[in-house]
Amino acid sequence: MNYQMTIEDISNYKEYLCHAERSAGTIEKYLRDIKAFLSWLSGREASKENAAGWKEYLTEMSYVPATINSMLSAVNDFFRFMGWEECRVKFLHIQRKMFREQARALDRKEYLRLLQTAQQQGKERLRLLMETICSTGIRVSEVKYITIEAILNGRTDISLKGKIRTILLPQKLCRKLRKYAKKRGIKKGQIFIAKNGNSLSRTQIWKEMKALCESAKVEPSKVFPHNLRHLFASSFYNVCKDVVRLADVLGHSSIETTRIYLVTTETEHARQLERLRLII
Repeated sequence: MNYQMTIEDISNYKEYLCHAERSAGTIEKYLRDIKAFLSWLSGREASKENAAGWKEYLTEMSYVPATINSMLSAVNDFFRFMGWEECRVKFLHIQRKMFREQARALDRKEYLRLLQTAQQQGKERLRLLMETICSTGIRVSEVKYITIEAILNGRTDISLKGKIRTILLPQKLCRKLRKYAKKRGIKKGQIFIAKNGNSLSRTQIWKEMKALCESAKVEPSKVFPHNLRHLFASSFYNVCKDVVRLADVLGHSSIETTRIYLVTTETEHARQLERLRLII
């Protein structure tokens, strides 16, 4: 059977994602990946063979396996939506990583230098935003749930993918956010907003964090919002040693996803081996 992808199909798929209450970030990424596949097809039909060819093309273009699988996931989901099940392709097999890349692992000292630099540069909103993400483990897309009402109650309910989880806000953080809100004249709604009153975009937050790197003497490869969530996860686990509880806090439906957050670097693993003191 001949399957021809169209812009109208993609538009209908977008509407489906919205009705399914997928996050704005997920919708944006899925559509970007599907359009990339459509562009690569150059008028050819959508088929299992062509999808496999795209997978091979992405590999030849040196995309990392995890990125390729993420892009295939978007296309496979589109195929499922269209009823083109026979077009779906298998993901690349990725061996479980034992260690996290040192060049991408943000440690506590580097995090504190970023906070200090933001403070020195008068970027109070950015400093508080980084502290909020890192002390609660929320996703950057969930920053909108940090509201005046939330800091008054010391908790916020986050709704994502049909699930609601409660996040407790540290008292010290609430005090700092109340002081910031009062100073900025924010009396209700979201605390972290742009000058025009809209929510801060993922891109804006990313750019503002990257701008701190040189002065903070932290490698840019380590500085992005999601790494603050990783730092929270490892810090939380080091205190409570409860991966199930951590999964609940992070909003993960699978412990395997949480496990990825706890992978250490080779340096950290070597340090742990030394602390075993099993060689006399």
